Parts: sequence; structure tokens; C-alpha cells
Amino acid sequence: MNSVSTPTAAAAIIDVRQIPPSQRHGLIFQHFESLPIGAWFDLHSDHEPLPLKQQFQALWPGQFDWEVLEGGPQQWRLRIGRRPAGKSCCGCCSGGAN
Repeated sequence: MNSVSTPTAAAAIIDVRQIPPSQRHGLIFQHFESLPIGAWFDLHSDHEPLPLKQQFQALWPGQFDWEVLEGGPQQWRLRIGRRPAGKSCCGCCSGGAN
């Protein structure tokens, strides 16, 4: 059988509110790295996870989707999905074009 998640598959939920702060990012990164292409998980947090998003951008540029499902102020819910590895350029510098 095919192990790649489909849009109808239930997403895993990581509720970081229940995890010690020193362990949160490592657990999230491990989970992301184990995802097959096209799969996703939902992340629940009590704050906007901007530092986490910046780390994702540095580690996996262009290889993830970041969708805000609920944007605070007391709870943040995100959906983070895995894309195929591709061109690592983020496009912010016009790809080096003059």
C-alpha cells in the first residue's frame, strides 16, 4: 500500500502547550523530518510561533507549507506540510537576477 498521506487522512496534532519549552522545537523538527511528501501535521500553541517559522525557513527553504488555521490571541493553530525538495531560493533576491 502507499504510505503517503492523502488529503482525506487525519493530521497528527502536536500541542506544544503540553511540552516543556526546551523540548518543543526538537520534537517538531523530528516530526516534520519523518513526514512523507504531501503529509502535514497540526500545531497548537499559546503564542505566535514566529521563531519556529524562521527556523523552518532556514532549515527547509521552499520545502514546507505553513497555514495559520487560528491566529490568536490566546491560541494559535497551524498546519505544517511537507513539500518536495526543490530549488532552495526563496525568491526574495529575485534569484540573483540583475
